[in-house]
Amino acid sequence: MSLQVKHSFGKIGDTRVSFVEKGVSKERMEFLKNLLEFNGFEVIIDEQAPKNEEEETKYTVAVTDMLFNPVIYIYDRRLKTPDGHYVTHDYWEQRSGFNFKPQYWENMYR
Repeated sequence: MSLQVKHSFGKIGDTRVSFVEKGVSKERMEFLKNLLEFNGFEVIIDEQAPKNEEEETKYTVAVTDMLFNPVIYIYDRRLKTPDGHYVTHDYWEQRSGFNFKPQYWENMYR
């Protein structure tokens, strides 16, 4: 799922949350949960039951910090990976071959 510009928030159970991503796979949910907990956020996971037997279970990932917006935190370099690098858009999207130090001018003339 790509980054959503709109800051989405609501409730999971009785807890007010900022939604990080909705409808993600178990692997994606685990990646986001580990990354956000490493950065000090309280993560809440909501499991969405599949509509039929062929579908896999989807998850909603949210944090209790109402000001959390993934776009701002990624581009303002407020998130770090467990090995000490800043989280980039490519790392967030789990793309292979990501660059931890992207420079906008390297992409301007391609």
